[in-house]
Amino acid sequence: MEFSRLYLVKQNFPDRRIADLPGAVQGELSGAGFASRLAPGSRVAIGVGSRGIINIATIVKAVVEYWKSAGMRPFIFPAMGSHGAATAEGQADVLAHYGIHEATMGCPVISSLEVVSLGKTPEGLEAFMDQNAFNADGVMLIGRVKWHTDFMGKIESGLFKMMAIGLGKFAGAQRYHTYAYKMGLETVIRSVGRQVLKSGKILGGLAILEDANHNTGQVTAVPVEGMEQREEELLALVKSWQGHVPADLDILILDRIGKNISGAGMDTKVVNRSVTGLSNPWPNTPLFERVYVRDITDVSYGNGVGLGMADIVHDRLLSKIDWKPTRINSLTASTLAPIKVPVHFGTDRECLETIAPTVGKFDMKEVTIGRIRTTMELNHVVLSENLLPTIQANPALEILSGPFDLEFGPDGDMPDWLGQAVHEEVHA
Repeated sequence: MEFSRLYLVKQNFPDRRIADLPGAVQGELSGAGFASRLAPGSRVAIGVGSRGIINIATIVKAVVEYWKSAGMRPFIFPAMGSHGAATAEGQADVLAHYGIHEATMGCPVISSLEVVSLGKTPEGLEAFMDQNAFNADGVMLIGRVKWHTDFMGKIESGLFKMMAIGLGKFAGAQRYHTYAYKMGLETVIRSVGRQVLKSGKILGGLAILEDANHNTGQVTAVPVEGMEQREEELLALVKSWQGHVPADLDILILDRIGKNISGAGMDTKVVNRSVTGLSNPWPNTPLFERVYVRDITDVSYGNGVGLGMADIVHDRLLSKIDWKPTRINSLTASTLAPIKVPVHFGTDRECLETIAPTVGKFDMKEVTIGRIRTTMELNHVVLSENLLPTIQANPALEILSGPFDLEFGPDGDMPDWLGQAVHEEVHA
């Protein structure tokens, strides 16, 4: 099959990175006066999640240093639901692979699935808290505020969600997602989050906002008073920074998915897919007829959640899936579509030549193609030559190289020229 030639294109998103990140964290926490809420020598539980947040080890280390400098005794605990195969060891391992362990942080990392009941919300939902966190003198959460992969609301992913599903561990995650099936996840997050706040254990949180280049664009100390409203404001802000693939496509090629990239393996609001199996459900998002996924990240630890939202996948991805954590995660979230196995073949050539004739075009040179490395990396994208008018009309797009042919190696796979090109530009 002969496809359209390709261009490597750069999306010039605003660069909002923080120059002195530890200093910014220290300044935010000092300004919020978190330490004044506790007596010197108090034990402070710092909750950290499993998402692939850029600079997370640097941020957590700065938080630990803040509490230590205030005379407190901090420790870190995994604030995760069913991640890490829903085991204490697995969740500690997730943090360790992000560089968060006792040797690097200078404080203990205590992982357990034991929880304490905090009673029922007015809506009848029983709330839970990690037992080690509950036994501390105060709890602080570190989390990224961003859009959620499953729904749209004024509160989506962030500190409130971490208070519900993260602090509730596996026991809470199972129940909350079951309630959410009928009530909606935002309702559950707000209801449980308010109950957790009533415990008096929460000191506040550090909200992390990332720009479209996935640099740390803002860190904000969020005191427990007004946390719900403040998170709404931060979510609205970060949504205004959101990046997208810059064109509708017949075929979107996605090099890798993974739990470190998104809770759904891929950002559904980038690929325009739903965890319920719907195609193109999100407004103000480019339309993609077909999504082809080639691989999974190593730090997803075999959790293949997300593959079912693709239309076709490479056998390479399937060979790396560990079905135990994949099933646990999917069943806990009550979303089965993301782990269904799509059509699959052993080479890029077979996958693309199989899927291209299904988009309603007879001439394969008219099929529009885009390729990204992950849904977190949108500043570099490959676009087919038949999209040249769209590229030229967008002032935020810059052609870096091309046009060049879509080539396959002797093994039938595409070389990683996208990754190499990005590496060369970053290190130029």
